[in-house]
Amino acid sequence: MPSTLSSSFLALAVITTGLYAGFMLTFLIAIMPGIAALPDERFTAAMRRFNEKVPGPAFLLLFLGVIVLPAVVVFGGDGGTDRVLAGAALVCAVGGHLITIAGNIPLNKALAESEGGDDSSARAAFESPWNRLHRIRTVLSLAAFALLAAVGADF
Repeated sequence: MPSTLSSSFLALAVITTGLYAGFMLTFLIAIMPGIAALPDERFTAAMRRFNEKVPGPAFLLLFLGVIVLPAVVVFGGDGGTDRVLAGAALVCAVGGHLITIAGNIPLNKALAESEGGDDSSARAAFESPWNRLHRIRTVLSLAAFALLAAVGADF
């Protein structure tokens, strides 16, 4: 039987990872398709504003929480299958974060730096690669959530 403390960390990991996965999925299925029909200047303006607002305190708590909380479950857990599943969730979360850091953030910065320039060129360089990377990190975040939820289902 797991300890109350490890159960609490697992519950927090599931909640945080679920919120993060939901945020990523919302961008994938609602926000990006919603702004895709906008003209170039409105699309680039909207993405620039999103990119300014998203890395706020609430998002950063989620962004860090999806790594820290599963790590606590993995390294402070009782072992066995639960630890393996939580470890796989942690690998998915880290992979998604690496994509964000190495791919999406540089694209966001390039888009921000292009403000005042040719919006058509900026969009062409941004939209397709950003969406491709976002699809991958969304799948990884959903996988991390499902894996942690599977661990939680054992309790």
